[in-house]
Amino acid sequence: MILVTGATGNIGRALLKELHARGLGPLRGLTRDAARADFPVGVEAVEGDFAEPASLKPALEDVRSLFLVSRLGPDADILEAARQAGVEHVVLVSSITVQTHPHLGPAGENLAVEQLLKASGMAWTVLRPTQFASNALMWAASIRGRETVRAPYAETALPTIHPADIASVARVALTEPGHQGRTYALTGPEPVTARQQAEAIAAALGREVPFAEISRQDAHAQMAAVFGAEAADAVLDVTGGDVNDELQMVRDTVLRITGTPARPFQQWASENANAFR
Repeated sequence: MILVTGATGNIGRALLKELHARGLGPLRGLTRDAARADFPVGVEAVEGDFAEPASLKPALEDVRSLFLVSRLGPDADILEAARQAGVEHVVLVSSITVQTHPHLGPAGENLAVEQLLKASGMAWTVLRPTQFASNALMWAASIRGRETVRAPYAETALPTIHPADIASVARVALTEPGHQGRTYALTGPEPVTARQQAEAIAAALGREVPFAEISRQDAHAQMAAVFGAEAADAVLDVTGGDVNDELQMVRDTVLRITGTPARPFQQWASENANAFR
């Protein structure tokens, strides 16, 4: 049994779809509301809440492979529940900032989860993706309202990754030999700036999307209200304020692991255009 947590999210939904399409399973998806899950036919929907690891016990029954996104709950308790349930292999989504910006608080938290997993006695595979293409959904309300997209560091280019490529690597790691005890840094196929992302969304919509660069100070004020000051600083550092060659490096990991090239941002924009209409 493979359990996919975050099964209605950007990565989990794509992962369940891939596993199901290839007849890999049996499959179970974890969600807070099974009645609204809309999983592929044959995928078992189970309810659970990361904030309450005890609620995960039914979901973990008979599970041998687990897909887990870090820092969505008390990870030590979640991993211990998985170990006690007999899970043999965990594929963990961490962050590339563990290696590019280890001094930042969120990176340290991700590293701590990786270390917990490695010390758990379960087999492990760690995925460290860079910036998600789906982060552009933060602009959706503005674009739907025909307002100007405002973002800092408009010309900083990062190799943004399509969440479905993370899912593809996870699918291989969960179901094929040779990936246990491995850590994979994941990127998209090319660097893309915030301005270019807005242009790609505009092309997908067939209309103009106004874009304006704002200062770090203005961006921080907006983000801190949602994420807190420290997290806002960390996000701004890794999106332009403190980039380095390691963060901006394009890697061929997706191609090497899956046999298929990583998807460009333009493809993500085209596939998700309805979110911006």
